[in-house]
Amino acid sequence: MNMQRFDKIRREEIEILTFLDENGESKTSGFDSCIGMVGGQHEILGLEVSMHDGHEMADANNSICVVEDLMIPRVLWAREGQRLICGYYSHIQDIVVGNSGFIVPKFEFLDAIRKIAKENNALIIFDEAMTGFRSAYGGAPEYFGIVPDLTTLGKIIGGGLPVGAYGGRRDIMEMVAPAGHMYQAGTLSGNPLAMAAGIETLKLIKEPGTYEYLDKVTGELVQGILQVGKSAGHSMCGGHINGMFGFFFTEGPVFNFADAKKSDLAKFARFYRGMLKQGVYFAPLQFEVGFTSLAHTTEDIKMTIAARYDMI
Repeated sequence: MNMQRFDKIRREEIEILTFLDENGESKTSGFDSCIGMVGGQHEILGLEVSMHDGHEMADANNSICVVEDLMIPRVLWAREGQRLICGYYSHIQDIVVGNSGFIVPKFEFLDAIRKIAKENNALIIFDEAMTGFRSAYGGAPEYFGIVPDLTTLGKIIGGGLPVGAYGGRRDIMEMVAPAGHMYQAGTLSGNPLAMAAGIETLKLIKEPGTYEYLDKVTGELVQGILQVGKSAGHSMCGGHINGMFGFFFTEGPVFNFADAKKSDLAKFARFYRGMLKQGVYFAPLQFEVGFTSLAHTTEDIKMTIAARYDMI
């Protein structure tokens, strides 16, 4: 069953994949794999306000440094990043940031991370619990063309049931038991129910036209919201990547959390409450990414935009 599952998830950058009880474990296990690779005390560099923020303490002897505004400005990051990454063994990041609103990285930013990490023998971990299979079937490496050393996965790979996974380079993953000395076990790791649900879900999203459809309905939703908002005199910006989207009540553009915090939170609160009264349930926080699915229809999008228009 797990081999069949691996075939469904198989990507060029994932040579070995390990399944876990739930998504949170994939981060800590990914950290531990890096620790096993380099040995000794280990430091991990992360980005501000990311999905993996709750997993800093992978090991009592190791620390994570979350650098404020590491994502900005893009033109300065490569210069500052050289100094920052040089002192760390690993760097973990969401590819499309979703815990400070919807923020898409520039290719130059991701490329700079990869190059600087390579120059300093640092490992790159992509946290794809959110972006995996939403941005593309091959995730961020397929969409952005940047290949990490390790990838963490969750959510959709369980088809709605708790599951996590992490994988990557063979030489790193062979540090994990039984091949290596890093112990890894869990009562429900790779359990048959979650595996079966995940396999069927991945079959569905691998059908031709899946991502074209997601891009279409999500694009219509975001553009409709922005158009109505701007026509009513509100400063707004936003965007989407296939099944992920977001918008801010600020002129923008938004490249980082500092930019995101310029959004008018009072306006968003009114927007959220107003839409909820009309039967449209958005995430209740400005700094959360939104998602569409194959279940959403063009009529759903039109209804949402119409509700937005009536509210304004």
